Order: sequence, then structure tokens, then C-alpha cells
Amino acid sequence: MKRVKLIFNPHADRGRAWDIASSLQAIIAGRDEFDWASTEFPGHATALARQAALDGFQVVAALGGDGTVHEVVNGLMSVPTEGRPLLAAVPIGSGNDFCHNVGVPSGHEQAMQRILHGEAHPIDIGRITDGSGRTEYWDNTVGIGFDATVTIYSYQITRLQGFAMYLSAVIQTILRNHDAPRMRIETDQETIDEPMLMVTVCNGPREGGGFQVAPGALPDDGILNYAMIAKVSRAMMFRLIPEVMNGTHGRFRQVRLGQCRRLQLTSERPVTIHTDGEVFAGFTSQVTQLNVEILPGAVQVIR
Repeated sequence: MKRVKLIFNPHADRGRAWDIASSLQAIIAGRDEFDWASTEFPGHATALARQAALDGFQVVAALGGDGTVHEVVNGLMSVPTEGRPLLAAVPIGSGNDFCHNVGVPSGHEQAMQRILHGEAHPIDIGRITDGSGRTEYWDNTVGIGFDATVTIYSYQITRLQGFAMYLSAVIQTILRNHDAPRMRIETDQETIDEPMLMVTVCNGPREGGGFQVAPGALPDDGILNYAMIAKVSRAMMFRLIPEVMNGTHGRFRQVRLGQCRRLQLTSERPVTIHTDGEVFAGFTSQVTQLNVEILPGAVQVIR
């Protein structure tokens, strides 16, 4: 019988996760193999996941949104491969893009049942390192520029949730921040040197609760996909919104879609960056250099 550590984020979905905590706990009532822990501060899920691995738990489950999964993945990646527990997730956040991309059921009760009865599959994990050597792992997307700024604005929106919240933040970003610094981007496939409004590196196709940024991305193929938007007008960005929602933006000449296993970026000015919807570099960023790479099959996820 596998021992399972459940890491619950009560702040997921802007605090609405509390509403379903009792129903989740009812599913595991009386089952000794489950141990429940709630996060108390940013980064706590990382520490809890790492400790769970050291304590011999075979499964660590993130009960929250994409940010909770992100923290748990960083905890799991901090231990050696041979001692790394299986990852599970229950989608009770705002976007839940990771669960959608890897095939975890959208219903939280179904997802809880999958922890018990699902099968484990290997998925790739990304690693990002900035110019100062700061490193972080990520499971779904890294956004540089536009969609990182969208993430920052989404934190300030309290009356909306899910896709509507991210769409509102996208509109704010188009109106308020339209910076496209010149970037030199070198991958194992090509070199690009031009002003870029948005660079998103993807392990899965969807981010922001429903934007199909990299429609061809697969989380288990050992390859990163990217979507880049060159310097365009605000009117053109508004034109691209429905295209990105549908995953059809690649047909526009200002959009570049591609694949790589590693990517090195140097920007003429500091850039905002998110990792799985968590702010890696905010508005006061001093980051101008980044390395991004893929670690094939680094984590086994139950789905």
C-alpha cells in the first residue's frame, strides 16, 4: 500500500479552495495511508514535498492550482531520482492548466480517486536558470515579457476567476505594458535576434486557464515548444487574442512557433518572467539573461 502525502493549499483559487476541503477529506476518511498537510506561506509546499520524499512517502499530491503543483514539483526535484515520489494533483485552482495538459480529470473528486486507482506516466520537467545562477524547475510554461506581465496583473484581480480573470489581465497588459525589447534567442535549432513582445516556452499546450499558446506541445515527448510574438501594434495584439485562445495564431507572420531542447535568451533590457504562473521576475526585475532546458521523464505523474 502506497503512503500518500496530500499537500493542500487553502489559498488556491483566491481562497475558494476552502469550500471543497471537507469533501476532499471525506474521500480519505479512515484511510491510514493518507497524511494531510496544509500550506501556510509561499514556498511551503516545496518544503513539505521535499520532506515527504525524505520521510518515505511514495506519492505526493498537490491539492490546489498550478502554483501548488509548481511548488510540489520543485520539492520533488530537490531529491535524487531514486528517492523521488510519484506526483499526483487535484485541480482546485484558478487555471488548472497542468492537470488539463497531463490528463488529470477536472473534477476534484474524480482526481482524488485517481490518486488511489490511476496509473503513473513519466513527464518532462523544465529547468530555468537566470544570469545570476538562480535556478527553478517548472512543469508547464515559462513566460517572458507579455504573458509574465499578464500573470502579475492577474494577481490584482479578485472579483473574477479562471479564464475570465486571465483574459481581463491580458487586456490590461495590452493597454498598459507594450514593451518589446530586442532579444537574442539561441536554441539548439536556430538563432533569433529581434524585438520580442512575448516569448513563452511550453511543456504543455495550454496556459492561463484556456489559452492554447503551444497547441503542439506534449508534456512527455522530451521536447520544449515555444511561441514568440514579435513587436506588433496594440490593435494586432487584440486581433491575436482569439487566435491564441483557439491555437491558430501560428498562421500569422508575426508569430513564431518552434521546438527545441534548450534555449538561451539575452535581452537588451530586464524582463518580467513567470514559471507556471508564479512570478520569477517582476516589475523590478534585473534579469536580462536566461537558460531554459528540458529534463525528459524527470517525474512520474498519476493520471
